[in-house]
Amino acid sequence: MTVLRSIPSVDRLVATVEARASTSGLPRALLVDAARAELDGLRKTLRANEADARGVTLDALVAAVEARLIDTLAPSLRPVINASGVIIQTNLGRAPLSVDARAAMAAVGGGYSNLEYDLERGERGSRNSHLSQLLRDLTGAEDALVVNNNAAALYLALIALAVGREVIVSRGQAVEIGGGFRIPDVLRQSGATLVEVGTTNRTYASDYAAAINERTALLLRVHTSNFRLTGFVHETSLAEMADVGRAHNVAVLDDLGSGTLLPTAPYGLTPEPTVQESVAAGADLVTFSGDKLLGGPQAGLIVGRAALIAQLKRHPLMRALRVDKTTIAGLTATLQSYRRGMALAEIPVWQMITAPADAVRARCERLAVRLMSAGIVAEVSVCESAVGGGSLPGDTLASYALALAVDSPDALARRLRLGQPPVVARISEQRLLCDLRTVLQDQDDTLVEAICRAQ
Repeated sequence: MTVLRSIPSVDRLVATVEARASTSGLPRALLVDAARAELDGLRKTLRANEADARGVTLDALVAAVEARLIDTLAPSLRPVINASGVIIQTNLGRAPLSVDARAAMAAVGGGYSNLEYDLERGERGSRNSHLSQLLRDLTGAEDALVVNNNAAALYLALIALAVGREVIVSRGQAVEIGGGFRIPDVLRQSGATLVEVGTTNRTYASDYAAAINERTALLLRVHTSNFRLTGFVHETSLAEMADVGRAHNVAVLDDLGSGTLLPTAPYGLTPEPTVQESVAAGADLVTFSGDKLLGGPQAGLIVGRAALIAQLKRHPLMRALRVDKTTIAGLTATLQSYRRGMALAEIPVWQMITAPADAVRARCERLAVRLMSAGIVAEVSVCESAVGGGSLPGDTLASYALALAVDSPDALARRLRLGQPPVVARISEQRLLCDLRTVLQDQDDTLVEAICRAQ
């Protein structure tokens, strides 16, 4: 088509882009790819619209290539403002880290560390030693081990202790935890045999005892952290399971899923079993997550009897599941907040859980005034926040949100998601809600600016 003849060649466009300071030093191949993609897109547009290319300037094409290069070189993983009202938002990276955790991870990540080096003895050490004593102190367990997530923690325990043997689970706990992670499938893959006892809604200690035989390796309790059974139900307590296990010399493994070191009931939430309670009740091993209610980086923590932890440490799979230096540093700093008694003040997840609704409302009112002064209609709306992350299903916290009434909430939500930084909000009753319970307090100014740009 003659209308396309005035489009510059790839070589000419690249040569012009190369002369710009913003692209100085970039590989030529990268510039060629960006220029070719921009020109190909332009040709398709012109053909579809039968438009004249003479209105397309070289400067405009150069600017478009530069913008494309910025997108190409930008990381796909980026910080997001979570205004969804879900505190432990799995899709948004679960628990935000404390100031101390971030500083600790940066400190060891920026250089060398004593990850596996004993500074006092001047010889090889163990990466497990950095967390084991801290976890013993906090949970009352004999020993501890950390792997890369709780699914790995459960799998390691099963494959190390129950290959070719039987694991007894209440029928009501043979569940899918999330992301296709099903307890029966995990047991099958680990080489253990699942033995279900009781019924979906009622399981007794006698059911476990009756199923034990010479092939039994473990009694497994799976905390139903993402759903609840109510009504005509009976769940065998962990202490009862531990009594059965001791009577028959069978270890009890308690998979808490999320796991918490602090009680949840004082903050208006359903009581969640703490790790310390599981250890005190007699569980031989307890597994839980690092990046949920604990409020640290992704990790799977295993605490319990020293002899069993030693078996897990010796298993060949342990090397594949171990955590890196930055995770150890961030988790150590997080756990130190608990040891100092400062978790509520220092760990963002617990700051959000314990934030009084009135304090959230006051923040909303301040930001609404700022938005109104910028010509944006914003109201303060009552709403409910969720803990999320497979924790405390059905529980909500009274909260407040900035409510933006616009013609198309979906379009505004999209503009916010595609902004810099991205903002993830939710839509309710044709209004866009930004729940401030899950927005970090130092992000208030940034949120206002993002909303103004997205209008």
